[in-house]
Amino acid sequence: MAESTVLNLVLWLPVLGMVALALAPKGADRAVRAFTFGVMVLQLALTAWLYQRFDPAAPGLQFETRVSWIADWGVHYHVGLDGLNVLLVALTAFLGPLVVAGAFTAIEKSVKLFYSMVFFIQFAMLGAFIAQDLFLFYVFWEAMLIPMFLMIGIWGGERRIYATVKFVLYTAFGSILMLAAVIYLVYSLQQTTGITSFAFADLVKARLPLDVQAWLLAAFALSFAIKVPMVPLHTWLPDAHVEAPTAGSVILAGVLLKMGTYGFMKL
Repeated sequence: MAESTVLNLVLWLPVLGMVALALAPKGADRAVRAFTFGVMVLQLALTAWLYQRFDPAAPGLQFETRVSWIADWGVHYHVGLDGLNVLLVALTAFLGPLVVAGAFTAIEKSVKLFYSMVFFIQFAMLGAFIAQDLFLFYVFWEAMLIPMFLMIGIWGGERRIYATVKFVLYTAFGSILMLAAVIYLVYSLQQTTGITSFAFADLVKARLPLDVQAWLLAAFALSFAIKVPMVPLHTWLPDAHVEAPTAGSVILAGVLLKMGTYGFMKL
């Protein structure tokens, strides 16, 4: 129970940080930087404690929380650590303080908003990694787009608008395909088993013809390939990297580009 509570705290600490920054007075940029760095260090410490408690020999999920969210749709707030995500969660938490510290002198305008977006994307990335419900995974997957769009578009280089619009168009196209695949997969599960659920553990029970599996694989794979990104879907990345602020590039290279590969492994 203690470990699952700590895992939820690791996930939701950035949201609490966003609320605190919203209440911070104008002109308190130095305090905002120090506070954000402190929250990220606390998140890293809690993650390190979870990593030390994680048992790599134990099968299944660890530190699991499962609470009904949208009961009629079979959607649950379901999170946990497993062998696929534990190192990625640790990596995300490790990079958090580095991203914040690296922006201390580089970001001078709209400091509160910038660090709020750092909190936002940290929350979304961690949520996508630890989500064990496909609906929850998709919500976090889409949420990552918003802060990165703003980070490139507001604090990026001279061609930042071109880069951020290109990034959004590519990612949105992949997201539409994923959404269609998610809906059809859940619908197929309901039709073949009578179960309405987005849980990964339930979705593997769906009995699908091979041709349907191939189409669903293509939809998920194209979405994840854009995020990796894989040739020839990679052209958004050089523009985004060049135009993004240093903190944004660290997040892109350090975590976001791993998200697509994680999606391949998970789905």
